[in-house]
Amino acid sequence: MSFPQLLKVSMHVLTEDDWSDSDEEIGVAMETEVLLGVPDGRVETETDVTDAAVSRIGGLPAFLPSREPPISSSQCKICSNPMELLLHVWCPFEDSPMDRALYVWGCARSSCQRQSGSVRAWRGLRHNPAYAAKLKDKKARKTEQQKTATLPPPNLVTAANPFSMQPATQPMAFGLGDQIFGNSVIDPPEETEQVHDDYSDAESDDASSSEESLITAMASTRVTDSFWAAAPSYPAIYLSTASEWIPQPPKTKVPANAKIEDPTELEGKGRKDSIWAPEAYENSLEIDNVFDRFTKRVGYTGEQCIRYELKGIPLPFASDKVFDLLFPASTQAPLPITKADFKVVQPAKRSYSTAAIPSCACCKSNRVFECQLMPNLINVLRDSVDSEGLDIRRLTDEQRIKAVQDALKRNKEPGSRGMEWGTCMVFSCENDCCLDDGGQDDKECWREEYVLVQWDE
Repeated sequence: MSFPQLLKVSMHVLTEDDWSDSDEEIGVAMETEVLLGVPDGRVETETDVTDAAVSRIGGLPAFLPSREPPISSSQCKICSNPMELLLHVWCPFEDSPMDRALYVWGCARSSCQRQSGSVRAWRGLRHNPAYAAKLKDKKARKTEQQKTATLPPPNLVTAANPFSMQPATQPMAFGLGDQIFGNSVIDPPEETEQVHDDYSDAESDDASSSEESLITAMASTRVTDSFWAAAPSYPAIYLSTASEWIPQPPKTKVPANAKIEDPTELEGKGRKDSIWAPEAYENSLEIDNVFDRFTKRVGYTGEQCIRYELKGIPLPFASDKVFDLLFPASTQAPLPITKADFKVVQPAKRSYSTAAIPSCACCKSNRVFECQLMPNLINVLRDSVDSEGLDIRRLTDEQRIKAVQDALKRNKEPGSRGMEWGTCMVFSCENDCCLDDGGQDDKECWREEYVLVQWDE
């Protein structure tokens, strides 16, 4: 399925069949701040394999630093064997002169599952002087325009049409926009004519086209002649970008005299996905509401392999130690023990916090959530490898049962393989620092970032 088709499906307007027979409950899908990465076919061209600006699932890494990273970067900290590349994401920061890519490796050996160090993430940075010059010129032009610009008369300013289907003109999540994954999510809207334009339309078109080429001009480093060429790998699959759209919840009918107080309302003010991302979690001993919410949210776009939201809030997989770390429970006053003091106490709310995440080892800045790997990634990687050359669709019932029994038997053997995580969250330096060993600014770097894994129990 192509990119525009993905968006067309995700922008489906809900009908009565989606909710109920009440007209008041019909809603429109709402866009969140999250960018989703979905598989988009095998990578077959050599130029794409060696291009760091081409995001992929599996395959071999295409590095940015001219000093090739050591193979130990992909080593499992449990078994010390090289791990397969799970994900390679092209994700430069907005208005940064640095080319940037994120790499995640994971060990599939069963003996290494549920242990810290079996999933590792690294970021590679390299200074792009040509693009840096473009950014400097762009900044100077913007500063000059701000000095000479004048406000239009009040009667010429028109209000936005709330019913217009024209997409918003602001950039994607945190200004990263089209740069994430190296793909364009949607065609940008046409810009309106500026009152004070210091350069012609031709120059503007030329600048934008050259800017696009400059982003990827320095983004390729071959690994065919190095030890990385012999590293274990899955078949490479393109990773395309799609915006996340979720249906609005049905309207709840509340009595006219009822008063509703929601402490999470202020936390989510101003965010498109405020009804989801900042939602507080309640302590519960009955069912795992966290896993319930995870499956419901992911179910809207089941093919997602990665969720990207720089400085956003991760979607926890289940109630476990990692969840307690990221969403610590607030303290509550002790319950009264006498009948006279009896009162109803609301369940304690949990709020997201990165206080327990280690700071950047280089610049000591805070680390922030950047992305998380989703369970479908395991399915995509597993399906891409046909170890026995069997076509499941042509097997008889007996052969299919035997194949499943053999797979279960292999999983119990010491050397069996298979990843068992629910989600892997990557936290990276909020300043995207690029420093040498002496703490000075450098032109390129290779840095390991922090990974939290929630295992599928």
